Amino acid sequence: MDELIVQDEESLKALIRRVREAQVKYSTYTQEQVDKIFLAAATAADKVRLDLAEMAVSETGMGIVEDKVIKNHYAAEYIYNAYRDVKTCDVVSRDDSYGVEVLAEPVGVVAAIVPTTNPTSTAIFKALLALKTRNGLIFSPHPRAKNCTIAAAKVVLDAAVKAGAPEGIIGWIDVPSVALSGAVMSACDLILATGGPGMVRAAYSSGKPAVGVGPGNTPVIIDSSADIELAASSVLHSKSFDNGMICASEQSVIVLKDVYDAYKKELGIRGAYFLNEEEINKVRATILINGSVNAKIVGQSAPTIAKLCGFEVPETSRILVGEVSSVEISEPFAHEKLSPVLAMYKAEDFDDALKKAEKLVADGGYGHTSVIYANEFSAKDKIARFGDLMKTCRILVNTPAAQGGIGDIYNFKLLPSLTLGCGSWGGNSVSENVSVKHLLNYKTVAKRRENMLWFRAPEKVYFKKGCMPVALEELKEMGKKRVFIVTDEFLFKSGFSKLVSDRLNEMGIVNTTFSDVQPDPTLASAKKGAEAMRSFEPDAIIALGGGSALDAGKIMWVLYEHPEVDFADMAMRFMDIRKRVYKFPKMGEKAYFVAIATTAGTGSEVTPFAVITDESNGLKYPIADYELLPKMAICDPALMMSIPKGLTANSGYDAMVHSLEAIASVMSSEYTDGIAKEAIKMIFEYLPIAYKDGSNEKARAKMANAATMAGMAFANAFLGICHSMAHKLGSYHHLPHGMANALLLPAVMRFNASEAPTKIGTFPQYDHPVCLRRYAEVAEMMGLKGKTDEEKLEKLIDKLNDLRKEVGLPASIKDAGVPEDKFLATLDEMCRAAFDDQCTGANPRYPMIAEIKQIYLDAYYGKEGK
Repeated sequence: MDELIVQDEESLKALIRRVREAQVKYSTYTQEQVDKIFLAAATAADKVRLDLAEMAVSETGMGIVEDKVIKNHYAAEYIYNAYRDVKTCDVVSRDDSYGVEVLAEPVGVVAAIVPTTNPTSTAIFKALLALKTRNGLIFSPHPRAKNCTIAAAKVVLDAAVKAGAPEGIIGWIDVPSVALSGAVMSACDLILATGGPGMVRAAYSSGKPAVGVGPGNTPVIIDSSADIELAASSVLHSKSFDNGMICASEQSVIVLKDVYDAYKKELGIRGAYFLNEEEINKVRATILINGSVNAKIVGQSAPTIAKLCGFEVPETSRILVGEVSSVEISEPFAHEKLSPVLAMYKAEDFDDALKKAEKLVADGGYGHTSVIYANEFSAKDKIARFGDLMKTCRILVNTPAAQGGIGDIYNFKLLPSLTLGCGSWGGNSVSENVSVKHLLNYKTVAKRRENMLWFRAPEKVYFKKGCMPVALEELKEMGKKRVFIVTDEFLFKSGFSKLVSDRLNEMGIVNTTFSDVQPDPTLASAKKGAEAMRSFEPDAIIALGGGSALDAGKIMWVLYEHPEVDFADMAMRFMDIRKRVYKFPKMGEKAYFVAIATTAGTGSEVTPFAVITDESNGLKYPIADYELLPKMAICDPALMMSIPKGLTANSGYDAMVHSLEAIASVMSSEYTDGIAKEAIKMIFEYLPIAYKDGSNEKARAKMANAATMAGMAFANAFLGICHSMAHKLGSYHHLPHGMANALLLPAVMRFNASEAPTKIGTFPQYDHPVCLRRYAEVAEMMGLKGKTDEEKLEKLIDKLNDLRKEVGLPASIKDAGVPEDKFLATLDEMCRAAFDDQCTGANPRYPMIAEIKQIYLDAYYGKEGK
């Protein structure tokens, strides 16, 4: 299609004609065609979430890259997950007994107004909604964010067209202006307006149906019954997110006087800076210009805003808090601020708090969002009164406002959206989070909930010396006839794999062995193995070996059962494995998968993970899905008696890090903690013995069990940034994986143990920093004494360092032989890649890329993050 640069009214008319023609064609598409396009568009947007975040911050000078990554990721993953199965074409519901059916038809061409505060995530969100509903779309970007908005639009358009959408179904204004924005609103059939009050008013006065949103001025009541730690941590987590630019984020906290001092202390511990009277006046003079928020403070950090106001605060300050008393419109702190600036009020009692919250809503936040922190059971009446009184369409209970208001992260039934309607109270046509229906005002009370957790393991796990031949008898009992064995060349030549094939022969089961598996298994090897599988047609697969052989076996299993899979899609990152954009194919319909471990470390025999390398470009695809979980796992120490010392050390320490990261994870549970802690005790006691005396049967058996138990723990709780960073350190500088983890672990543990981190992990059950306490519990289990949790942590790190020395692992990355010039040359690239690693999401402290860099530097020079 010819390139069309839209910069005046004539070129805009040509664009509108083009989009209308495409939309007429698209309106005839079936649900199956639309859903294919929707998936492709969401997938493409998800893959560039970090690139778009960097573009947005660079172009606008607002916000935080790492937080915009979450917004972009959310806009793709959560929106796709929410609407993937929603019918939007033709007959969408039918009740034959009453003779009623409902049909869905597109509205036509939609004008999408995109703000400078959320220029890429909003673009992704609106484009996906339009594609799912068979509408054409024209973006009017903000002039200060046009490049990143257009880049986001182009990614979605290219993916949609490649998946079969008509060319030109999405367009944009290249040189945005007020005049062209007005023209596109007048010419289109529906307006999706997100932006300042002036833009929204223009949308509503355009003469066309408009779905717009009002300003937010979210008040938060902290009741006497509230969990103070949760309330402080949640407000800090939300208010500092992307430097406060989400319209639902908290603008004022109203704290009952009997918990005021305690709440203030908790905020201070977690990074809030409390302004003195002189500083409050300076901020007052800066917040507003002519009654509207000062654009210079929007999306800036707390230290930057302070400098703009003429004073300085510590660089670690996450938000600026002004303790004020007036809730009148004359008080600048009582307004929406779109920045990490928070007003704090003291309430005499709950009635006083309600009056203050009601006034703040009335003077600037009608219809948007309000929050209360109170005990859900003992304060039911207060929550009910708050819900009745607040004229807001989102009433959140014990929930961070920014992440809670957009829906589906901290609650179940609030629809995921990046355009939040304010109903008639806010002068809007929509009261809900904008989705597919915008007809009525709905008042929704969304209470915070922790999502379901799980514990998943193979159907059968066999252990004890000599269990392998006994366990394999089950294949005969299951009626298996043909078994394909996957192993590496060493195990094949040394006769290890013959132990398996001989046992199968004794049972009369036809078998063959594929041994072309190298360390860091390649896609070429996996494809070769899968081709051999298709020729042999096994009904069972046995993977025998360490992590490489087991991973290769899993990938061959996938290619055997589903040769059509795309590895880039399977490796797509996810925030929640249940909500991922890519749906993993069903496994086990052709072959039963058995994993037999011969090393004590990776735990791959009981995990849903595999890593494969594309040898053509060096890219590693980390695949994670419970469909990859082996059906049977065999942990026979008899197969581990001849492991070399170096492999014993590296694999054993890897299992230690698996256990510690599972305990620290935002998804840890009593189920995973129990087995992880038991594994830690066993590794501390038996890894040195197995390292020094490889023929010690008891030590080998204990390490075999510990590694498998650690695998079960992290298969369900997942890992963290130690593994994210170790993956890249190994990839770029070819260090053994266990060694890489050992070198990074002390600095990572100190980083995670912060009681006032820059960010915490985003997962509902992880409501405030508790990682230090978890580490201290491990220390206590090991009998390590200390007056404080900090002392116990240091004792635990000392013990881990002693273990590292005892098994011959170096003290620093530099000592491991990585040249300084090569390390520094790859450092920035490693940091970015580590941040984007799948393991990062479960880390208890959400890392900034700059913080990852400091950890790498500490580990390189042996500073351990002290």
